[in-house]
Amino acid sequence: MNSFIKKDEIIIALNYLTVFLLLIITIGGICSFDTAHSYEIINQYGDTVKIWGAGIYAHDSYFKAPIFIGSDFTVLVFIVPLFLNILRKIRNRQSIEYYVRCFGALSYLLYYSASLAFGVTYNHFHLLYIALFGICFYQTGLLFIKLYTVSVSRGPVCSYSVSKGMKIFLFLAGISLFTAWLPDIIVSIIHNASLGLIEVYTTEITYILDMAIISPLMILTLRLIQKNSFTGYVFLRMIFKVCIGVGIMLPVQTAVQLRAGIKIPVPALITKVLIFVLLALSAVYFEYRLKREAVYTDNIIQKESDEI
Repeated sequence: MNSFIKKDEIIIALNYLTVFLLLIITIGGICSFDTAHSYEIINQYGDTVKIWGAGIYAHDSYFKAPIFIGSDFTVLVFIVPLFLNILRKIRNRQSIEYYVRCFGALSYLLYYSASLAFGVTYNHFHLLYIALFGICFYQTGLLFIKLYTVSVSRGPVCSYSVSKGMKIFLFLAGISLFTAWLPDIIVSIIHNASLGLIEVYTTEITYILDMAIISPLMILTLRLIQKNSFTGYVFLRMIFKVCIGVGIMLPVQTAVQLRAGIKIPVPALITKVLIFVLLALSAVYFEYRLKREAVYTDNIIQKESDEI
């Protein structure tokens, strides 16, 4: 029993370290918004690229830097307060539900930290990016192991029902994330050219995360929930939370790009922002319904804590 309490303390300590790193990284990123220092270069692919030139994103492209700044703003204003609220609840009451919520929030932060560590041009925050990614990676792993161990060792954790709409959402979102980026890659290979908007980068980290991890995970989750697996429930709640976070993040990123003077065609605004906002609204509804109808068979962690 003591192992569960020890893991709790480790996870909580790492969570607060995560918040500390997030504050430094996001505030530093937001303070980089300055359009007065841009300049042009010829990239490794022979194309002319406009560079941001200011702050921590000085060596990133003029198109990508506002996206990173928008992500930083979203995490600082929306995700950090949500995360702190979850941590406060975990400190007050050791509940499976709060750990499921924490897993979802950490998964979003893992995506964010991976985007920074692998997607941002080398800068003075590189060690912070590495630390944030590593901590988020191990936190997410530890928390998943904890939830999985409880479900295996103590039997059924909760009963839940998944609607047809949720299954359709998972299937369409999983397929869409893969097919959305595949044509860009195929076209670039056929024409022996670089990806569109590759600019000063060597790869598109979003393509990798979406196609190699998130899309297959959605299909795997669809299979798990068909078996009424608790792991499927945890993944489904996490996917909904990540979709909600992306639905908040994209409009903020777009607003920062527009503020920087980047012209975005109306069709691109519709496909880039509106569709994801609609997906996020659907995720809000589905998660609320799923959480409301789920019934935990036993508050295992709270019971163990009380016994100790």
